[in-house]
Amino acid sequence: MKKETRKAYIALAMVSFFWGTTYLASKISAHYMPGLFVAGVRQAVAGLLMVGYFKGTGYAWPDKKSLLKITVQAVLLLCISQGLLTWSLEFIDSGLAAIIAGLMPLFVALFSILLLRFARFTAHMILGLLLGFGGIVTIFYEHFAQLLNSKYAFGIGLALIATTSWSFGTVFASRYRPKTDILFSVGLQMLISGIIVLSVCGFSGKYVNLMETNSSALWGLLYLIIVGSLLTYSAYVFAVSKLPPTQVSIYAYINPIVAIFLGWLILKEHMSLNVVTGTLITLGGVYLVNKEFKKQQRVTR
Repeated sequence: MKKETRKAYIALAMVSFFWGTTYLASKISAHYMPGLFVAGVRQAVAGLLMVGYFKGTGYAWPDKKSLLKITVQAVLLLCISQGLLTWSLEFIDSGLAAIIAGLMPLFVALFSILLLRFARFTAHMILGLLLGFGGIVTIFYEHFAQLLNSKYAFGIGLALIATTSWSFGTVFASRYRPKTDILFSVGLQMLISGIIVLSVCGFSGKYVNLMETNSSALWGLLYLIIVGSLLTYSAYVFAVSKLPPTQVSIYAYINPIVAIFLGWLILKEHMSLNVVTGTLITLGGVYLVNKEFKKQQRVTR
């Protein structure tokens, strides 16, 4: 295994676990502050830190074509996806939001076929994706009746739009890569998105005075900036640049497991036999997808 590929797998492992923990932090922060505002501050601060670092070390601004690609990624992956998903946490449990985000591999598979003509899905890979989806549906089954609640349904809708946007952005980022340092690109994405989202918050009145906010919300926001954005989002973009998009998408199977467990442990969110059963089915799907991708990599070398 090449050194860069090994690093990409480590990055993917970080994304799989730590992004699962950010649902808890986002839920806590969104309890005291508007979800969009939480997402905007998270992105803007992390973006300023990263862009400031790279400009301070002499990096040049990307060319116009690269900047356009970075902006599109920022809108798809951060403005729409992360912004709406964080907003959805005002209405639904953190574990449920993670479960909906877990539908992402199916959208990635579809977009990969449409945009990446060389993408190939074998029977084992499809079975793995279906198992992963089936596990998530098993977990989600108990929540169907609550869709009659308009606020709850609105939260579900936000999460679904966020997941679709993230899936398309994942495939776009894999195919259209800007000609600049990966992490510098990440910083620019976050800064651009942060400015856009905070502008929307300013016009819509969805903002608060951070100096007057609950300390738990501030700690949650700090965790999102450092762990969720600076570390894990950077790891995600690196993984996407080195691994096939459908393989990277398997993190969405693991995130719900982490989020559901932490939501149950800390926020006392619902845990049941369906959740445990769905978790086991999901892990089976992850195993099949990983196994098939490794097999394809060995054949193409």
